[in-house]
Amino acid sequence: MTNISSFSKAWRHLCSSTWCLMSCFCRLIPARVNSFCVQLCYFFSVSFFGFVFLKVLKPRTRDSFRPRNIDLFFTSVSATTVSSMSTVEMEVFSNSQLIVLIILMLIGGEIFTSMVGLLFKKFQHKRMENKISSLADSDPSTCQSSELEMVEKRDFESLESGNHETSLDSSVDLLKCKSIKFLWFVVLGYFIAVQVLGVSLVSTYLALVSSARNVLKNKGLNSLTFSIFTTVSTFANCGFLPTNENMVVFKSNSGLLLILIPQILLGNTLFPSCLRFCVWFLGKFFKKVESNYLLKKTSEVGYFHLLPSQHASYLVVTVFGFVLTQFILFCSMEWNSAGLHGLNSYQKIIGSLFQTMNTRYAGESIVDLSALSSALLVLFVVMMYLPPYTSFLPVKDDEEIYKKKRNRRGRLLENILFSQLSAYGSVGFTTGYSCDRQTQPDSNCVNKFYGFSGKWSDEGKIILIAVMLEDLRSSTWMAAELENFCDGGHGKIRSIYWPCMFI
Repeated sequence: MTNISSFSKAWRHLCSSTWCLMSCFCRLIPARVNSFCVQLCYFFSVSFFGFVFLKVLKPRTRDSFRPRNIDLFFTSVSATTVSSMSTVEMEVFSNSQLIVLIILMLIGGEIFTSMVGLLFKKFQHKRMENKISSLADSDPSTCQSSELEMVEKRDFESLESGNHETSLDSSVDLLKCKSIKFLWFVVLGYFIAVQVLGVSLVSTYLALVSSARNVLKNKGLNSLTFSIFTTVSTFANCGFLPTNENMVVFKSNSGLLLILIPQILLGNTLFPSCLRFCVWFLGKFFKKVESNYLLKKTSEVGYFHLLPSQHASYLVVTVFGFVLTQFILFCSMEWNSAGLHGLNSYQKIIGSLFQTMNTRYAGESIVDLSALSSALLVLFVVMMYLPPYTSFLPVKDDEEIYKKKRNRRGRLLENILFSQLSAYGSVGFTTGYSCDRQTQPDSNCVNKFYGFSGKWSDEGKIILIAVMLEDLRSSTWMAAELENFCDGGHGKIRSIYWPCMFI
């Protein structure tokens, strides 16, 4: 017990000294760095360490072919930014290297980075608990006292009555703090549950269906690694797969495609709607006050993916409307195409549905895109351009904003709500590199399964790397939240917390 007590005191002293040093260092910073730089540093650092591990670990083709450093770094950046552009064939990588790519996609996905931002928001509101510690005898973070329950009930009744003009007092701060904590655990549970379920289903399918299992066996791929890699990539909407041909080799495995389709939607376009449903469902059993606060005060919570009720509902309609439109056009134009040759009607339907689901950010494919009609490719480009939370239905974020907009002249664009994510997109669709498309045939040309970027010069690949990192400017929720956390809206750095050093 003495050793534990001494260690505890030493640890507290170390933490206190560290905070003091960080605070002093923060005060010496003359100006804040743009929040985009924080996220840029995060992704660049992760990509760099990913490159180091990919470099150290040996590829499968260690004797015949070793990827160049620029290609390894390009792959690392592409996996971290879930851009899914490739300059080497995926079957070059060993099982250990595939695990590295899994980690990069996992911590680079939009949902994961948003959880980091939500974690900063939790820290930001932690000080609010200290302001109201006198309301409870126990630890404020547990919030179990009957007095606090009465405060929550009063705040909830205020929300129900529609009174939005009351200034935030200490009890509302506590309620907001607890609600953000609850939201963080909901997102974390959602993040883990969906992917664990996906890995289990894919693994089970591979164990039961010999045709899919034989594909991996012939390619020398580990079934468990393939299951995890495919699930993480699909959920993160990265589009990378351990096979050179992407999902073309599994186009007849309709069961596998059906397993992956929900992963595509749950990890991107339908995430806000599913998250709102989870908050509502869990609120029925526990944390009712926090749940109602999150559902009714989305703008005050400030979590980008938690959309208002109407927007979340219309988003579902819009997403499936786009899918249905693409599905009808794809089936009508490609039903008898070479890409779907050898499939029965059921397999063609599932394959067409899977292909159209992937045009909005996932980027996995069961057909050779270069063989599709030009009109369909144009449609796919339009779908890739649209942000994931696009809604072509009238949406009001909250009552005050709606009242302001209602007084303006009606315009069509006011009923089109675009998300803050960029239109650059990160789908990763590619038409491949085929020698048949050369204007001047070369007898030494070899067909490759990687994208056209694989044939770019080193300078061109560096430009693409810069573009992938620049695209993070469209997804700076984590960095923006970190900036708010350190700024506090007053233009002064909160030097008490170490992440503020980088703002």
